[in-house]
Amino acid sequence: MCVSKVGRLVVLVSGSGTNLQALLDASADPSYGARVVAVGADREGIEGLVRASKAGIPTFVEKVGDYATRTEWDVAIAARISAYEPDLVVSAGFMKILGKPTLQAFPLLNTHPALLPSFPGAHGVRDALAHGVKVTGCTVMLADEGVDTGPIVAQEAVPVLPDDDEAVLHERIKTVERRLLVEIVGRMAREGWTVSGRSVRIGNHTGGEST
Repeated sequence: MCVSKVGRLVVLVSGSGTNLQALLDASADPSYGARVVAVGADREGIEGLVRASKAGIPTFVEKVGDYATRTEWDVAIAARISAYEPDLVVSAGFMKILGKPTLQAFPLLNTHPALLPSFPGAHGVRDALAHGVKVTGCTVMLADEGVDTGPIVAQEAVPVLPDDDEAVLHERIKTVERRLLVEIVGRMAREGWTVSGRSVRIGNHTGGEST
């Protein structure tokens, strides 16, 4: 698959929106190459929506509980995202798995606080500590229909220190994750990117036909 350069971002959040803020800060520089055109959430009253509003970015909320079925929610949130015509959707701490209506319409970038394929799921930091690893890290990936199973775009290692608990280690990972996410989105925006099987390559984009 060959994908053109990124320009318009829709960012999805469920909480404090620190990754969103990092993207907003980066995209304030025109040379970054991408800009956030909307922020969506699955709940109201979260700091991520406040951050978007302060930056003058349109927001929307789609609650799963407002729909009779998860499929109806999948269709509704895909429609809300589509209205902003994004080149890339970024899941920045969004705590819902998106369904086919979104995944088939847009490339979706996600992050995970472990070095996938090790320790997928909601407790990646806890599981890494329990396993006794000496190095963990963060992963930026293209989401698919599985849980943390999509093609890996970038990873960075974070050492596990002797006195780390889950909260301390997670904060150190999140610092790296924010920087890596901003770097990767910016490079995708400026250089273009391609996917071949599970291999993702940033740069060398020629605008040719999909394969």
